[in-house]
Formats: sequence, C-alpha cells, structure tokens
Amino acid sequence: MNNLIKKFFFFLKKIGSVFFEIFSSIGEIVLFFFNSVRYLFTGQFYTKIFFLQLIKIGYNSLPVVGLTSIFTGMVLALQSYTGFSRFSAESAIPNVVVLSITRELAPVLAGLMVAGRSGAAIAAEIGTMKVTEQIDALKTLSTNPYNYLVIPRVFAGVISLPILVFIGDIIGVLGGYLICTQVLNFNPVVYLQNTYNFVQFLDVFSGLVKAFVFGFIITFMGCYYGFNAKGGAQGVGMSTTYSVVSSSILILLMNYILTSLFFNL
Repeated sequence: MNNLIKKFFFFLKKIGSVFFEIFSSIGEIVLFFFNSVRYLFTGQFYTKIFFLQLIKIGYNSLPVVGLTSIFTGMVLALQSYTGFSRFSAESAIPNVVVLSITRELAPVLAGLMVAGRSGAAIAAEIGTMKVTEQIDALKTLSTNPYNYLVIPRVFAGVISLPILVFIGDIIGVLGGYLICTQVLNFNPVVYLQNTYNFVQFLDVFSGLVKAFVFGFIITFMGCYYGFNAKGGAQGVGMSTTYSVVSSSILILLMNYILTSLFFNL
C-alpha cells in the first residue's frame, strides 16, 4: 500500500514539473517578446542585415514553396475529380481548387516549409552564436543583440512570407489548371472563367493575413530558441528541433483561430 501511495505522489510530482516547465517557458517567451518590442522603438535598425535575411527567408525559400504549391494543386484537382465525378459535379473543381489553395493550403504548407527551412536555420545560427559566446561579444561591443539578430529576422519573415504565399496561390492554381486541362480534358477558357468568377478578395486576403502571422511565429520562435541554446553542439541541435516543432504546432493552432475569425466574414 505504501509503495502504491509513493508511486501516486511521484506521478503527481512529474505532472506538476511538466506544468511548471510549460508555464515557465510561456513566461520566458512573453518576456523575450516584450524585450524585442522595447528595443524595436529604442535601438538601431540594421538595414543591411534586414535585406540579407529577406533574401535568405524569402527568395531562397521560393523553390520549395513553388514545388509544394504546384504539386498540391495537381493532387487537389485529381482528388476533387475523383469525388465530384461520382455525382456529376465536375464543374465545381475550379472553385474547390482556388478556394482551398488561397484560404488554406498555400499559407499552411508554405508556413510549414519555411519553418523547416528558414526557422531551423535561424535557430541554428543564433544558437551557435550563443554557445560560442558571440552574443556576449556583441554586448561587449555595445551592440544590442535584439536589434542586431532578432528584429531584422522578424521583419524579414513577416514581409517575405505573404509574398511567398501569394506566389504559391498562383502556382497552386496553375497546377490544378494543368491537370484539369491536360489530363482531365477540361476546357481551358471555361476553367479560367470559373476560377475568376468564384474567387473573392477575402479568400486571398485571409490567406495573406495567415501568412503574416505565420512569418512572425517562424522567425520569432527561431530567434527565441537560438537565444536560449546551451550545452554546445547538442544544445544547438535541440534548439533547432524545438524551433521547428513549436513553430509547426503554433502555425496549426493559429490557422484554426484565424479560420474561425474569418469564417463569419
């Protein structure tokens, strides 16, 4: 009986420690956020680093986002045809493709791809600077690490990801168009006309708003975990993993929240 009670209290202790770590991490993230905002209005803005990160996060991510979007559009067209042909609703395929791409698939998939590519790179780069004491060296040289490392990357993320998603919208719709016209024998003019008549400004705008939020999440979490890396190379690897996993989870969570907000519009 005593052993059972000990095991029960040991279990409660483990549960309590997990919740304590969760709330502690949330507090650290909030503090990191407010520090970043404070230095945004009081410190120097490094324009050269901003444009460099804009190229790394935006331009260099364009191939993977483009490939993801075009194949997603192709698969969506094929799967939609498989379902709609069973009740003779093939004419709705252009509507489904453009609505799914612009509202949901392009921002979410682009966010996940950029999180795995650029978010991991940000966490690894800053984490390496942290464990090799380069961030301490910046402070010694009177350079604020928030202004030098965090703010340019966050700004580059929130600007480049909506652009990537907008390009992904076009490429994804193009993928559906190619499959429908070249494989499923749709009339190209009718397909484009149905797409143009059905898509609305809110469909594209909601996806771009999601991309803006996702861009902030990816870059901010990459910077946060990079700043908190410790323990040498193993710590950098763990920070990189935590950055990608937390960014992906937050992207899916915020996707639901933003979809709920736009649902009634």
